[in-house]
Amino acid sequence: MAKEGYPFVLIPAVLALIFGYFGLWIVAGMLAALAAFMAYFFRDPYRNVPGDPDIIVSAADGKVTRIDESEAGKVVSVFLSPLDVHINRSPIAGTIEKAEYIPGKKAPATGNDASFINERNALTIKGEKVTVVCTQIAGILARRIVCWNKAGDNLERGQKFGLIKFSSRTDLLMPNNVEILVKIGDRVVGGETVIARIK
Repeated sequence: MAKEGYPFVLIPAVLALIFGYFGLWIVAGMLAALAAFMAYFFRDPYRNVPGDPDIIVSAADGKVTRIDESEAGKVVSVFLSPLDVHINRSPIAGTIEKAEYIPGKKAPATGNDASFINERNALTIKGEKVTVVCTQIAGILARRIVCWNKAGDNLERGQKFGLIKFSSRTDLLMPNNVEILVKIGDRVVGGETVIARIK
């Protein structure tokens, strides 16, 4: 479990024990269920990261809701529901060139406009063959973006670099010399699902 989840699990768990001690079983049961959900939400499962040097993996678990292509590059956007794993992982091996926090709204992350108007944190990661921008985007329930790394840090492909608390979105901007291997509606797994191949 991610360490950020400890308070969310321990507080309702302790309260459940207290209410149970006084025989208030309904309240204790509700608090125990909340603690169990929080442990599930902040889970941090093992991921089998592919080793092919010419691939880019998903930065998050969730559903692909937007794929765009422009002069700036190709974007794959993944929506994370409250039931998805919320750990973010590096899509490539490389060095963080820039880490930029952008204040904004907390509109629902289900809408594609959240990519442009919501609070977000963007990491520019330079690899041997490509440079990508991975953006963590807060949603209406996501009250805090957590990023454990900073500019100058090196990341391995699939390495954990942060999380977004509760429902959110993760965007990945890639150069145009990649082939997108997913489509809208696909379910992806952070650190495992190959979303693009470098041409």
